[in-house]
Amino acid sequence: MSFNADKVLALTGRNFEGLSKEELSALYNEVLESGMHGLCFSPYVEGQQPGDQLTEEQVRRRLEIIRPYTKWVRSFSCTEGNELIPIIAKELGMKTLVGAWLGKDDAINQAEVAGLIKLAKEGYVDIAAVGNEVMYRKDLTEDELLGFIEHVKQAIPKVPVGYVDAYYEFELKPRITDACDVILANCYPYWEGCMQEYSLVYIKDMYQRALRAGKGKKVIITETGWPSQGTPLYGAVPSDENFMKYFINMQTWSKVDNIDMHYFSSFDESWKVGAEGDVGAYWGIWTKDEELKY
Repeated sequence: MSFNADKVLALTGRNFEGLSKEELSALYNEVLESGMHGLCFSPYVEGQQPGDQLTEEQVRRRLEIIRPYTKWVRSFSCTEGNELIPIIAKELGMKTLVGAWLGKDDAINQAEVAGLIKLAKEGYVDIAAVGNEVMYRKDLTEDELLGFIEHVKQAIPKVPVGYVDAYYEFELKPRITDACDVILANCYPYWEGCMQEYSLVYIKDMYQRALRAGKGKKVIITETGWPSQGTPLYGAVPSDENFMKYFINMQTWSKVDNIDMHYFSSFDESWKVGAEGDVGAYWGIWTKDEELKY
């Protein structure tokens, strides 16, 4: 039993029938050790949450943990210590997809955008993401978001600029799609209640919809993942086995079809329970204590 990206057995992914949990774990670890295109970075240690100041020590420690497994790291903010993530990631030889977190507070938005532009001008940004799920949350109007995107594009013309949101928002908001150099699509079969067994077919359709909306622009999957614990959502069931199966199928597909994918997430983060329910804390490849789960 070995990982071979050429041996995807069906539209629904690899054949896991008859594998014990131990055999599944061995296959999962083989896929993990073969490396990922990208990984979403979880900077907050136990007891922290957005709004808390990150230290250089914790950012460096966690980046060094993930470095052997990924080429790219994705960050979500350019303030409160998050600006250290791309600086240290570059030092460690990783490429960076750097996000400015936009919301309803204009002062914070201005600081985030200024931070993103500064990092990009200093050479720490390979792809710039202006906002994350702002349209989904309805935090800004389309015109407000477009203003930030155009401002960043003009300030850093040599860096590809995009906006991150659920894949279907690029169908619904063509002006935003047109403004992006790259389409940065979050694709979660789990959050749409899809059974793990059909999740590969489901995410392929999500990806194709983003491709069609982008009219030839490059599509990067900026988030996808599966929780290892928590309450089921319709047919989507969190479990250790489903976590591992989903990861194996996603990484195999991304290699076979040359999909740029940033997996969500690196570390479990307890603070996310407030926003996402009990599953929120269990998306990480590593536990909150920075140990590999499997």
